[in-house]
Amino acid sequence: MNTIVKQIEKAQPFFKKLSANIYLQAVRDGFISLMPIIIFSSLFILVADVPNIWGFYWPTNVSDGLMKIYNFSMGVLSLMAAANVARALTKNLNLRLPKINQIPTAAVMFSAQISFLLVAVDPFTNKAGALFFTEGYMGTKGLLAAFLVGFIVPNIYYFSFKNHLTLKMPDAVPQNISSAFANIIPFALATSFFGLFDIFFRMATGTNLAAWIIQVLAPLFTAADGYVGLAIVYGAMAFFWFIGIQGPSIVEPAVTAIYLTNVETNMKIVQAGGHATHILAQGTQYFVATLGGTGATLVITYMFALWAKSKELKAIGRAAAIPVSFGVNEPILFGAPLILNPIFFIPFIGAPILNVWLFKIFVDYFGMNGFVFNLPWTTPGPIGLIMGVRFSIQAVILAVALIVMDVIVYYPFFKAYDTQKVQEEAKKAAEAEANGESGVETTDAVVATDAGDIPLGLTKDKKNLNILVICAGGGTSGILANALNKMAKEKDLPIEAAAAAYGAHGDLLPDMDVTVLAPQMDAMKDSLKKEADASNVKMITTSGKQYIDLTRHADKALSFIIDKLKGNDANQAEGDKK
Repeated sequence: MNTIVKQIEKAQPFFKKLSANIYLQAVRDGFISLMPIIIFSSLFILVADVPNIWGFYWPTNVSDGLMKIYNFSMGVLSLMAAANVARALTKNLNLRLPKINQIPTAAVMFSAQISFLLVAVDPFTNKAGALFFTEGYMGTKGLLAAFLVGFIVPNIYYFSFKNHLTLKMPDAVPQNISSAFANIIPFALATSFFGLFDIFFRMATGTNLAAWIIQVLAPLFTAADGYVGLAIVYGAMAFFWFIGIQGPSIVEPAVTAIYLTNVETNMKIVQAGGHATHILAQGTQYFVATLGGTGATLVITYMFALWAKSKELKAIGRAAAIPVSFGVNEPILFGAPLILNPIFFIPFIGAPILNVWLFKIFVDYFGMNGFVFNLPWTTPGPIGLIMGVRFSIQAVILAVALIVMDVIVYYPFFKAYDTQKVQEEAKKAAEAEANGESGVETTDAVVATDAGDIPLGLTKDKKNLNILVICAGGGTSGILANALNKMAKEKDLPIEAAAAAYGAHGDLLPDMDVTVLAPQMDAMKDSLKKEADASNVKMITTSGKQYIDLTRHADKALSFIIDKLKGNDANQAEGDKK
């Protein structure tokens, strides 16, 4: 197994490059901005639909009002996605252009929305001659077309600005007016391209681009919902995380459109009185395949906390139990560690696959619905499962079955690792005793820090040290930022810390003095370095166990950040050895 893991590690640079691909980033970052729409609209579906399970039905006007909110949010999701994906891609393309020749983000977003409407909406007139247009592909069904538009429009703008294909105004013209005229040519090129494309495409196919994509990819959607397809999706997600690359960052952009389309389809089937059988969904990922985080780490965390004889594993399990219960599993991934640990290669990849297969069996053979609601990823797994499939008794049984199955899958590997760690601890204790040492590590020692230690002269406003912590989903970054803010309040220190998921950091970064990257950001550190440099922000990277240690000890974290800000790499070097 060690040999296999070493061979896998050799492919890590390739997968890091794949994860850092600007088009995958654009889809991922664009959708992070859309999560409020997705979650907000789902809440109204919950309110409108869940009472029906117990025989209560809202009056028609109330039900219609709730559905109106849903339709005016999720119903235009693709229109919003086209703009947001274009915005995210433009941000990356602007890093390649001089600061005096930047692509205006707002103009790109407007152009992307118009271009999407051209290729995804069918206009028609009623008997009175009033113009209407269909909205069927403005929701989740049009997402793939929205992605294409979001990729192409920024590149047209980039080509125009890079080659100075813009209108030049005399120097006497105010800058804001000059900028508006500079947008005319790239805006015209982008919208004209899609306008002409739409004309010829409809002539050739008889339908719009969004509808055609759905028709062509329908067999792929069906295959992805099968046992092999599910194994590939969730096995790949776990595999990438195992080699140290944030798996969802690679896999999710490829399946996001299927996720959202399936949930909406499931909801319509249930509302019509049918059986919702689509499997691939965000809920399937969050609450089934990655129960407790990628690798289905909920049970192994509690096994460490409750059953481990190793003091180290028991401490790690207890410290990680609460975060993992809410889907934040970096403390166990890097603390144990599970990733790149040959002992856990099989269960880490196998448990998610078995989980989703069992879920499919319950849907196919026991009458349970697939996911009909989108819920926040931080919802505890069993609760998210039960709520997401509309509160069925089958879901309760499945939640228990998943936990039992994961215990069975992980148990032999847990025992092997626990035995190994116990032996290591006994050996260390014997060596310490032979050397006349206590054998007790002092990693929890407090680092004294006061206001005078903070180099306010190196900050932008000379008043506060502003710190931004970035991780993949905003989970562990929130833990570290909260710890720093709590310490700052207790000690009256002039520091302010914020947390952000990668992709949601853009608006915060320019106002910061320092940004700390969680270890799962390693694949994105090059692009983040460009952003940080452009905003005159010091970027600090961390290693696995080092980062987890920093989240637990705010004093150490602040001392580490201050040393890095001052250019002292001693703490970094020490942390990397751990």
